Amino acid sequence: MLNATKENKLRTSLRIKLLIVFATVLLSVLMFPQSESIDSDVTVGSVWMRDDLIASMTFEILKEPELYEAEKATAAKNIQPIFLRDNSVVNVTLDSLDRYNQYLIKYLSGSSTLPPNKTKLSNKTFELFYGMARQQRTTEAAKSGSLKKTFEFSKESLKNIYQIGLLSLSYTDISGDSISIRDGKYENITNKKQYAEPNSANEIIRSYLSAKIGKNSQLIEAIEEYLSNFIRPNLIYSKELTSLAVKNAKDKVPRNIGIVNENERIVAKHDRIKPETKQKIESYRIAKGEEKGFWGKSLQNMGKFLHMLIIVLPLIIYVRLFRRKIYKDNRQILLIACIILFISLLSYLVYQINVSTAVEFLVLVPVASMILTIIYDSRVGFYGTIVTSLVAGGLQGNDYAFALMNIIAGSLAAYTVRDIKNRTQIFRSFLFIFIGYSISIIAFGLERYDSFGQMLSSFAFAATNALISPVITYGLIIFVERFFKMTTELTLLELTDFNRPLLKELAKNAPGTFNHSITMGTLVETTAEAINAHPMLARVGAYYHDIGKILDPESFVENQQSEHNVHEKLKPEQSVKLILNHVKKGIELAEASGLPQEVIDFIPMHHGSMVISFFYSKAKELYGEDKIDENSYRYPGPKPNTKETALVMLADACESAVRSLNDADAQKIENIISNLINSRIDDGQLDESPLTLADIKKIKESFFGILVGQHHKRIRYPEQDELENSKPEEGQ
Repeated sequence: MLNATKENKLRTSLRIKLLIVFATVLLSVLMFPQSESIDSDVTVGSVWMRDDLIASMTFEILKEPELYEAEKATAAKNIQPIFLRDNSVVNVTLDSLDRYNQYLIKYLSGSSTLPPNKTKLSNKTFELFYGMARQQRTTEAAKSGSLKKTFEFSKESLKNIYQIGLLSLSYTDISGDSISIRDGKYENITNKKQYAEPNSANEIIRSYLSAKIGKNSQLIEAIEEYLSNFIRPNLIYSKELTSLAVKNAKDKVPRNIGIVNENERIVAKHDRIKPETKQKIESYRIAKGEEKGFWGKSLQNMGKFLHMLIIVLPLIIYVRLFRRKIYKDNRQILLIACIILFISLLSYLVYQINVSTAVEFLVLVPVASMILTIIYDSRVGFYGTIVTSLVAGGLQGNDYAFALMNIIAGSLAAYTVRDIKNRTQIFRSFLFIFIGYSISIIAFGLERYDSFGQMLSSFAFAATNALISPVITYGLIIFVERFFKMTTELTLLELTDFNRPLLKELAKNAPGTFNHSITMGTLVETTAEAINAHPMLARVGAYYHDIGKILDPESFVENQQSEHNVHEKLKPEQSVKLILNHVKKGIELAEASGLPQEVIDFIPMHHGSMVISFFYSKAKELYGEDKIDENSYRYPGPKPNTKETALVMLADACESAVRSLNDADAQKIENIISNLINSRIDDGQLDESPLTLADIKKIKESFFGILVGQHHKRIRYPEQDELENSKPEEGQ
């Protein structure tokens, strides 16, 4: 009970309402274009209708973002990879080779007993060098002479590589054909193929050795392997210097294409906006935004906040004055806020896409229009369309044309679902949304002298919007119903299907109640239209108001097939318990079947807190009026609190009473309807419902017209007495 009370306070709290509005406005403000004053937006081809625009300060005319980025990319592409010539690598490598050569000669000639590091050589190469050393041992003078010569050739080969220059990267890893070689203070840009790469070093060594020692392939391969242990690149790629050069090249690209001086005219009144004029205006707006300090930006943000607030203010006023049911429920206010923020987020994301095509049509305003119309009605949908369209226009840089396009397309989208009957209406929504956008594109395109290509691009994106919006709408409706616990027209339509489990069971177990409910459905649906109630909700409520009778149909006279009445042998208090039980069991069945709360409310409310008069009178006769408590013979309530639940209460009584008449005529029907409705008014059963005296009068007139039509007199057939009284013969 406490949780229910707390939940009710949260749903109706004024603080929560204000918090939702404040958060919605604030989050939308955060998505407004930054560092720009929100004065107005201009489009190429339109006419400047204000006074001459004079620069209040000197500012740069900025390039189009796409052009500026393209120029920076070109500048970066023109930077060659930078390689540093490291002369120390040459000296260290040659010195290392010399020392190892001397050491290896001593060992192979027998002058040293300490074995060399053989990991630098394969066994095959080591044996070749050892054999060359043995052949030279015959004379002391010639000792190791051939091996020394071989090592000299090795050193010369290495010098030759370094003279050419050995790159640290392969050709395929270097973008472009040119590279920049830095040697101390000097820098030289040359073709990369003037230098050796790691993959071609062995080929250069092989070519040099072939010229020096002939075609001794075995020795050449041994020297190649030997040198591979020493060779290191002396032209080292510098990623840091290359990145710095790229950054400097980008920074040197001028951001502006000119300057407008203080007090210079930017655009004159009645001038047509040209591309260069638009760029001046946009640059001026940015400059004004950048010129502001902390307080200036704070004031600008305050202006944005007020801007957003006055956009949503008409919707707030409308809901407060004319949609009290929405206003009282913070859950529904949160839903509207989420829809506005959804459109704001789409607008923000689309605005970040810097392309020349008409991507702004991907802001799906028709989705908001259709969701609001399906959940509430076309008026709320229309107000919501205007608000979301203005928000989208503001977030697109105060684009008036874009806002108007969305108002037209969104209004047509709302029109297509205002009386939705099934989900196949999605195809009608496709067409109307596209028509709305197309008319707008043609109108503004002709006014702005747009090219055929520009208009064709806009048509393509508008068609995409028209296709996507209905699909997303019907997908989101299910989420909205579940998350916000709301019932839409689509759900109500589905509940009218007689193949629904509860209705099938009601028709099977309690056919009298089922027929009574279906008749009531027609009665209340027609009457609801006359009093501006929800016809479909009233009809569904009538279908399910007595589903509790499924469990014990024989306790109710409309389902009794014989003249025997179970209540004849029961005490009044026992009968009342059975009668009251159908309300409790009905609520349990409805909740277990997942019926919406709006429909479940009809089960207890169609009885309100009325006295079960038949058994109350019977109890008074048996026990005496002073010995019984009237409240024990009343339904527990609550009383009807909507037009629809009140309508079902009145229809339930009138339809049952008129159906029980043996000889119904117009006067009797009229008297019964008036007396039954008046008795419920006198008993206070309609005190919590919003029905007015004018509504009551329309209800009486509607009930009378329908019930008289259902119980009109019929002509008796000539043989009808015989058909009614004679029994059929056996076997016929």
